[in-house]
Amino acid sequence: MELLRDLAGLKMQRDAPLRDYTRFGLGGSADWLVDADDEAEFVEAWQRLRTAGVRTEVIGGGSNLVVSDDGFRGVVLRFTGAELREEGTTVWAGAGSVLQDLVDFTIGLGLSGIHTMTGVPGWTGGAVYGNAGAYGRSIDQSVARVRFFDGVEVREMGNAECRFRYRDSTFKDNKGWIVFRAELELLRGNAAELRTRADEIRSVRDAKYPPTMKCAGSIFKNLLLAELPESVQSVVDPKVVREGKMPSAWFLEQVGAKGIRNGGIHVADYHANLIYNAGNGTALQVREVIDDLKARVRDRFGFGIEEEVQYVGM
Repeated sequence: MELLRDLAGLKMQRDAPLRDYTRFGLGGSADWLVDADDEAEFVEAWQRLRTAGVRTEVIGGGSNLVVSDDGFRGVVLRFTGAELREEGTTVWAGAGSVLQDLVDFTIGLGLSGIHTMTGVPGWTGGAVYGNAGAYGRSIDQSVARVRFFDGVEVREMGNAECRFRYRDSTFKDNKGWIVFRAELELLRGNAAELRTRADEIRSVRDAKYPPTMKCAGSIFKNLLLAELPESVQSVVDPKVVREGKMPSAWFLEQVGAKGIRNGGIHVADYHANLIYNAGNGTALQVREVIDDLKARVRDRFGFGIEEEVQYVGM
């Protein structure tokens, strides 16, 4: 780590327990965890490590990560720039800003567009990366531009170039690209009404995913009904279809997912698409449960479901 010691703005932690930086609360340690809140220093650190052949992984807020029980032999980098600023109806948000802080910031300004994402864990960069959304809206509907590092240079691109899809984006297609900042274009609204709606949503979310629960929220992506095989469309319950989306939980219920346990990893008995760490679970157990559920759905219905979580060191 002598490579980085002259970069005064970095925060470096040796033998960092990555379980402390993920919602699942499991996994081993990284040799080093390095945080940079400045774009230039992040890029310099990334380039030095890569040039020296040091194994490197970039993560964000850890809300959707499953870290290997063996940890990560190398350096885990995080961009922690968290600046929030506004001009009229435009808001700029650093990728390292907590998504809830961004939501509260916009509500306080009386700006509508992402208030429905209250309670969604993680950082803004991860929300852009995975096109996070809730209650009929997703962040791509508000993103005007994204500033990012493509491994060679820092550049920007507009909404269309980001190729946002349901829980997907060009950043997922290009996993080496690192989001630095999002420019959001929002709508004028009534701050009190936005806060009331956000609090209603938060109450429902907290009942389903208690803040103290060690989980990543819903594990599997929901599905677009039109993209399912006709044989599957003919057997689904039309009452559970919302805005053309079919909940993965419905298919998981049909294959007996609720209440499954593998050591300390449990599937909630009230929600088939919620896997959580009861306190002593392992990353291997998470992977085994996910693989088991995917196999059950494929065997029963003939198509695959896709997890939203990302893996580190696995």
